[in-house]
Amino acid sequence: MAQEEAQKSADVVVVSAEKPMTDDKEVTVPAPVPEKEVTPPVASDEKVAAEAEAEKAAPVKEEETVVAEKVVVPTPEELEKKALEEFKELVREALNKREFTAPPPPPVKEEKAEEKKPAEESKEEDKTDEKKEEEKQEEAVKTEEKPSEPAAAPAETKPEEKEAVPVTTEKATGGEEDETKTVEAIEESIVSVTPQESAAEETTVVAEAEPVEPEEVSIYGVPLLQDERSDVILLKFLRARDFKVKEALTMLKNTVQWRKENKIDELIEAEAGEEASEFEKMVFAHGVDKEGHVVIYSSYGEFQNKELFSDKEKLNKFLNWRIQLQEKCVRALDFSSPDAKSSFVFVSDFRNAPGLGKRALWQFIRRAVKQFEDNYPEFATRELFINVPWWYIPYYKTFGSIITSPRTRSKMVLAGPSKSADTIFKYISPEQVPVKYGGLSKDIPSTNGDTVTEAIVKPAAKYTIELPASEACTLSWELRVLGADVSYGAQFEPTTEGSYVVIVSKNRKIGLTDEPVITDSFKVGEPGKIVITIDNQTSKKKKVLYRFKTQPKSDI
Repeated sequence: MAQEEAQKSADVVVVSAEKPMTDDKEVTVPAPVPEKEVTPPVASDEKVAAEAEAEKAAPVKEEETVVAEKVVVPTPEELEKKALEEFKELVREALNKREFTAPPPPPVKEEKAEEKKPAEESKEEDKTDEKKEEEKQEEAVKTEEKPSEPAAAPAETKPEEKEAVPVTTEKATGGEEDETKTVEAIEESIVSVTPQESAAEETTVVAEAEPVEPEEVSIYGVPLLQDERSDVILLKFLRARDFKVKEALTMLKNTVQWRKENKIDELIEAEAGEEASEFEKMVFAHGVDKEGHVVIYSSYGEFQNKELFSDKEKLNKFLNWRIQLQEKCVRALDFSSPDAKSSFVFVSDFRNAPGLGKRALWQFIRRAVKQFEDNYPEFATRELFINVPWWYIPYYKTFGSIITSPRTRSKMVLAGPSKSADTIFKYISPEQVPVKYGGLSKDIPSTNGDTVTEAIVKPAAKYTIELPASEACTLSWELRVLGADVSYGAQFEPTTEGSYVVIVSKNRKIGLTDEPVITDSFKVGEPGKIVITIDNQTSKKKKVLYRFKTQPKSDI
């Protein structure tokens, strides 16, 4: 029996030793412990801990590998949407905390001194009250000690007992009146202080618990977070700060503050001054580009006008008028959706612009441009600098442009005098370009759909234009040759045999000083065509712009 029990115990030991072996095989741990060797309990705990660490380590690596394989790079549209939602949340929080309202100015030093005086007086009063209370307590103690003096303790008593005896005698002798007075004085002092503290606490709690209504802020006439128009505006601030949400929020707060300080909402309603008619020659909105963006033209040559810009006061008047014009143009834009045309094309004309010697004037221009960049961000879809003089190119490359934002600078296109018209026509149709800048549009841009045709006249060659007329009507046309210095002539050629050719306009030389746009018309009595001839005898090619329309005889 003893042998069987020993054999069973041995079997038990072997089985218990085999269990971790099966576990080791599942976890893929090094070679198992032989059966003959009995692992002590401490060693098995260490192995279990090691196995647990191995089990923890193994799946983590697998998970990391799986996650790395499943990573999906978000699209720019998704990143933009995520940044916008985060930005809107920060703006909402700022509105709830009324962070767009400027903090009150710091108090004047005199006021601080006046505020300190009552505080010091109150401290002195508190100190005198404390002294009075201490004096009352000392008097109360003295009155308590007086009756206890005759009842002195025996000489054999210890010092500790001497101090304790008066207290016991006071209680025993019944100095109750003195005690009640002392207690009442203490209670009075406590009662007089406690209500004040509790009242102060109550007022503090009430002030904190009062609900604060969210701040209402509008920018460019659009209330923030009220509708989709606000999203389009917030995206402009995000793009201006490369979608860094916190920096965009700071920029938005600064813009709101700038608008309040300069009273933009009042400025837009203000009447224009006497100089407005002159200012309108410098900066004006005219037509749209090929994509539908409003075009704003600026002429830097007008800064040479000493009557308008002789001092800082007149420059500031111009700046206020320019801000007013910008705000009106911005409020006329469509912010209903991201696809709407909510930005401008700026054309800056450098013809006869002041030279680098007028440093103060250029500093003013730079400061004005910086204000527009900071407070009207991402409102420029393109910047066309035309008639750029030779001295501006090295200035631009060496010292940078008057446009300071890298994003805005990337939208800039510079063109010298000979390439200015071609540069403009690349982005704006000739019928939308003012005559002043090479187009055919006069006071009001064409809205009747009369498109302009462009043609090239080769050097030392002639070019003919045919305008058909199938019935009796009045045929009108406008024509312009960029660079001029060509000959122009027009005649009517009827299609009926036996009819005569009619000279509409004799051949004549067109110089640079002549009217840039040739306007002509002819009353057609029978079917035929108007033939216009452009003779270019120069060594340079010329660009011709023309358009025409017919008016039936019944409408005449």
